[in-house]
Amino acid sequence: MAEITAAAVKALREMTDLPMMACKKALQAADGDQEKAIEILREEAGKIQLKRSANDTTEGRITILSSEDGSQTVMLEVVCESAPVASGEDLVNFSNACAAQLLANPEVNTVEELLTLPSQQSPGKTINDDFMDMLNKIREKIVVSKIARSEGPTGGYVHHDGKTGVLFQASGETADAELLRGVAMHIAALKPAVVNEGGLDSAVVQEERDRLVAEAKSTGKPDNIIDKIVDGRMKTFFTEQGVLVYQPYAVDDSKTISQALAEKGLEAVSFSRWSIGD
Repeated sequence: MAEITAAAVKALREMTDLPMMACKKALQAADGDQEKAIEILREEAGKIQLKRSANDTTEGRITILSSEDGSQTVMLEVVCESAPVASGEDLVNFSNACAAQLLANPEVNTVEELLTLPSQQSPGKTINDDFMDMLNKIREKIVVSKIARSEGPTGGYVHHDGKTGVLFQASGETADAELLRGVAMHIAALKPAVVNEGGLDSAVVQEERDRLVAEAKSTGKPDNIIDKIVDGRMKTFFTEQGVLVYQPYAVDDSKTISQALAEKGLEAVSFSRWSIGD
């Protein structure tokens, strides 16, 4: 068996940021071969993940990154067991690196594909290698749980604690970054159910309209006035049902989301709202 020097252990420690004893054991098992020792450490990380597979992952963080021109936005969720890990430097740096690679590779649409991409932190390695190294260091269950992306005029917002994130997509010619982020922030706070009335159950919508028409007709008003009354009350109904475009804009409640977007030549298309633990 090769002699395991203190210098070799120190070098592996500096490369992996793992405890000295773990590095020494890995070098002993690898007969002093540094690369084999690293692989052994990664295998240990996999064993740790397997042992903790049944543990709850009620903590984590959501990361969002947009291109400079607002044409692409990506969102990534990484969950873990404890709040200190969720807010720790290792998980934050890993999540940011994943988001950057996700944005740079628009053809990637699954977590599995993301993990095979080259690491930006460790030349010659993959994101999965970085992930296993992080697992080995932190030693709790961590999962890259889901990713999402949107194109066109798009923006996102992550709450300060990293636990709520929104990806918002619009249509139009101008990607107004401030407005798009503002709408995403509105969605995070107000939690709308759907983008527009088309997302509601059509039978429920028709039932409400019929009820309002019958109620308005009982007043004896002419049909053209009844139509205006019903249309106005349906807007209130849509707002109460959580339809985004009818909600007063949280940043400026003198206008609805639809009106705020229209001022910039935009229309709402879709959104994804994630919250850790949901």
